[in-house]
Amino acid sequence: MGTYLNSGNSGFRTIRNGIYVDKTGLIDFINSTLNTADKLTCVSRPRRFGKSFAAKMLCAYYDKSCDSRALFEGLQISHMDSFEKNLNRYDVIYLDITGFLARMKYSGKNLVADLQNSVIQELREAFPGCVSDTEDYLADAMLAVTKKTGNQFFLIIDEWDALFREAKDDISLQEQYIWLLRSLYKNAQITDTILAGAYMTGILPVKKYGTQSALTDCREYTMTDPLMLTEYVGFTETEVRALCEQYQVDFSEMKRWYDGYEFSDLISVYNPNSVISAIKYRRFKTYWAESESYEPLKDYISMNKDGLKDAVIDMLGGNRVKIATRRFQNDMTILKSKDDVLTLLVHLGYLAYDVTTKEAYIPNQEIADEFQNAVEGESWQDVQDSLIDSEKLLRATIKGDTKAVAEGLRRVHALNTSVLQYNDENSLSCALTIAYFTAKRDYTIIRELPSGEGFADLAFIPRSGSDKPAMIIELKYDKSADGALRQIEEKRYNGVLAHYTGNLLLVGINYDKKTKEHECEIKRYKGAR
Repeated sequence: MGTYLNSGNSGFRTIRNGIYVDKTGLIDFINSTLNTADKLTCVSRPRRFGKSFAAKMLCAYYDKSCDSRALFEGLQISHMDSFEKNLNRYDVIYLDITGFLARMKYSGKNLVADLQNSVIQELREAFPGCVSDTEDYLADAMLAVTKKTGNQFFLIIDEWDALFREAKDDISLQEQYIWLLRSLYKNAQITDTILAGAYMTGILPVKKYGTQSALTDCREYTMTDPLMLTEYVGFTETEVRALCEQYQVDFSEMKRWYDGYEFSDLISVYNPNSVISAIKYRRFKTYWAESESYEPLKDYISMNKDGLKDAVIDMLGGNRVKIATRRFQNDMTILKSKDDVLTLLVHLGYLAYDVTTKEAYIPNQEIADEFQNAVEGESWQDVQDSLIDSEKLLRATIKGDTKAVAEGLRRVHALNTSVLQYNDENSLSCALTIAYFTAKRDYTIIRELPSGEGFADLAFIPRSGSDKPAMIIELKYDKSADGALRQIEEKRYNGVLAHYTGNLLLVGINYDKKTKEHECEIKRYKGAR
């Protein structure tokens, strides 16, 4: 058992010993690609979305130096036809690029040569007499082993793009690395002989990543187009429900905090690391920040390329924005437009992307908190002020301070005039959502909630354990706040809360187009209706 060659199944064994979701169906898909034109698989995912878990699972399954049958017993793959055919049948080369960089302490120009020599030395030790003492070219060393033994390799490269992130200014080193990958993937004589398959993970796709366009033979599955690997992006809603039942965790809160990544053929995907952490620590919070600083997010959105700031404000208000993903160069430094930045944020997991509508949006409470942290800076002072005022506005509403509510809404509306187009009814609704942004911690906020005989513009339903009152808000345009209240009562908007036993606030808000003034009226109901 080596560090790079046939490293065994201990990594997957450790995963199985923890909170585990069965994702072994991925193995059946990879099995279907072995020794075909599609055998070079590249999966790009954000950090903490299970990339390394999948890589360790594949290592345990294919590695011929160990017996992993018991580890997979009872899991999905064990019931599939391809299970027996490929179980522990290949020599596996496992390259954890992040781990290698850490071990080598990023030693500079000889890094790629050091990586090759480390693997070649293990090949010499494992296959005596196959690899010459002078061989320093990994592809040829692997070919020499295959020619003498008939063995094929399965290649796993985890976090393949870590070198580009760590050595983003070292073009020479990047080119050496690309040539290493090309030698393994692009030479048909070698590839067709030595590789049964390959599985490569990274944060960004590869095809347009500068000189990395040389890796066009890889089949890519990304955050903007995961294709048939959608269910392996993260945890599905069915899987999360099962975990919540098993560990007696509130599913509705789990959904609010970590759901929201949507794809055309699968509605909901959850952040795996955050779900497991919430179960383990019995607490819902932003686990993203513990593994990924919000500073990169702050840096990217501060660029404010051609309306980026306005797009972020719109998303903070609960809306979605159209983006064009195809022009993105898959490079963290070459960002030419708002669409480039938003597409990068999708790949990094800070935004979700609807592949059907081509829209980006903030997926859940965890990421909303990250955006709130990221906009705290001088260049975003107006948005920051809006978010700070949000908590004051909620307190004023609950207290029934109509003047403070009207002034708070006027302030948010004015601060965000550029994106909201001041004299527009939609802008008032968006401004209201931004104004009550922090209320999302205590409420489920629903736009145009079916209620009685009509629709409330916004309904605030208290979350479990909250002592705050429910609220129904009706927005009017060039009418009156008192009329908005009457409409709530006449159309029985509060009918949806008929079984609610706590306090209920009816809030009427009117905006006068001519005076640009906001008016508020609040009516309080106590106890069950």
